[in-house]
Amino acid sequence: MQEIQRKIERLLLKTQKPARYIGGEPGSVIKDRDKVDVRFAFCFPDVYDVGMSHLGMKILYGLKNARENWWCERVFMPEKDFEQQMRDNDIPLYALESLDPIRDFDFIGFTLQYELSYTNVLEMLDLAGLPVYARDRKGLAPIVVGGGPCVCDPEPIADFFDLFILGEGEEVNVELMELYERMKPQKPTKEEFLAEAAKIEGIYVPSFYDVSYNEDGTVREIVPTREGVPPRVRKRVIRDFDSVYYPDSFVVPFTSIVHDRAVVEVLRGCIRGCRFCQAGFIYRPFREKNIDTIERQTKCLCEQTGYEQVSLSSLSTSDHTQIEKLLGKLADYTDKENINLSLPSLRIDSFSEELLERIASVRKSGLTFAPEAGTQRLRDVINKNITEEEIMHTCRMAFEAGYGTVKLYFMLGLPDERDEDVIGIAELAQRIVELYYEVPKEQRAATIQVSLSTATFVPKPFTPFEFEPQVPPEEIDRRQKLIMDNIRSKKIKFSYHQQPVSMLEAVLARGDRRLCGAIYTAWKKGCTLDSWDEHFRPDLWDEAFTECGIDRSFYANRTRSYDEVMPWSHLDYLVSHDFFVRENKKAHEAVTTRNCAEGCSACGISKSYGGTYCKVE
Repeated sequence: MQEIQRKIERLLLKTQKPARYIGGEPGSVIKDRDKVDVRFAFCFPDVYDVGMSHLGMKILYGLKNARENWWCERVFMPEKDFEQQMRDNDIPLYALESLDPIRDFDFIGFTLQYELSYTNVLEMLDLAGLPVYARDRKGLAPIVVGGGPCVCDPEPIADFFDLFILGEGEEVNVELMELYERMKPQKPTKEEFLAEAAKIEGIYVPSFYDVSYNEDGTVREIVPTREGVPPRVRKRVIRDFDSVYYPDSFVVPFTSIVHDRAVVEVLRGCIRGCRFCQAGFIYRPFREKNIDTIERQTKCLCEQTGYEQVSLSSLSTSDHTQIEKLLGKLADYTDKENINLSLPSLRIDSFSEELLERIASVRKSGLTFAPEAGTQRLRDVINKNITEEEIMHTCRMAFEAGYGTVKLYFMLGLPDERDEDVIGIAELAQRIVELYYEVPKEQRAATIQVSLSTATFVPKPFTPFEFEPQVPPEEIDRRQKLIMDNIRSKKIKFSYHQQPVSMLEAVLARGDRRLCGAIYTAWKKGCTLDSWDEHFRPDLWDEAFTECGIDRSFYANRTRSYDEVMPWSHLDYLVSHDFFVRENKKAHEAVTTRNCAEGCSACGISKSYGGTYCKVE
């Protein structure tokens, strides 16, 4: 450790943000190696600033370190400047708490939050001094584990991992590490350990499954290759959300990060059922915390960390059934302690004056909404279930409260999108500008700015739109121009995402194991940090797909039949295939589905999983 520490210290002044690489922050956990039986390197495959903002890492870091003989440490993807310094000076990838090389740990766990982090996983394994392919890593340890939303289709990276954890990790991580602790003294082979791990609900061992393909390139079947392995692996769900572990402290960074504040999770899942939204389905069922639990965790985190801002985290915070009462309880504490209470993930249709008052920015700098589509017909297609009347009512409330900036997020390339829907984006923005001028001068802000942002629709697994094609890049370019041509006011600003990024995401999101070779090839060509514009190299990805014989349009731009075997068909995220088919058909008829609070729509999740609104036995 001391030798590595000396090397690191000599290099810190040669890199931007040295605090990313030194550890030692308040709240970090240091243990005696000699008293630790299981070591876990929790890797976030992106830079420190992003990874340190991730709530899942904070939860699992605290959970594992609560055991005296377990030690969970943090690892992040180095920026390219420091990564090159590490290679030039023979510094292997290390954990921040101990500065020990992670190749010597029992587990190396990656949280997979977005597809464009896949090459970072390979880079981090290689920087650690480990073979990137699972088949080339001999011996029991380290066990390379993947978790997070992307493992609902882990097939494009299946060759690089020993196992994946499906669903929520608080319970299954403990069961996995307890199994390892019991078996480690017996010195099992890796295959013997994986065979036992595969018996734990929520654990998927890809090497125990065989994939075959039809002549047209689609998947024929996915079958287990050994006894005792389930034909379908079911995700894990936390049934009692009030009693599940939540940390009483966070690691507080020395440097700025993306979300530098205390975070309290108020609910999991979503009642809405927006047909494009993967998170809304893979995190089902909807479960909420008791407001007393939320209040206790808020006070504890703020007092332990010293943060002066706390954010209530969820997919849709205002859907908590007691949101008004919760805000009243929290306000008594946050106002007294001068703590800023932030409420992200608010829905347009549940906005109220009280919620508006509780939004973090006292400067009234702006509000952000996501209508997603420019017309009511297309909002019905995607089951957004908000009306233009609700949009305008909320904007009027904001303008009357002195807000002068409104940010609106939309998607281009949604199923059944027409030119009038695209033009509708610009027309909606124009009506919002005109609405501002209807508010008396003494109430409204000095000026108005409406910012439009569009992202290209990416079809994702385990959604009603998993069958849909992505619109080709040249057509997205045409639709972007259509918006620009129909913007009539200088008060409207328009920005959009670049096409190569969205197409790559679409390929990787619904890919199969044949993409492993393309990801490896792209990485060998130098593709890393692909989610960062300054590092993304679409030309190298093009070369990699060509060399590997991969037709990107097969994965991104092809309509799938309802009976096609998907690369993820052997994974069970509880929402039924029949429900997705029904929802897809309703989308093409522009028919909406009620949200869970209005009545159960029989998505397939049993009420035994603890969902607030689940009715099906």
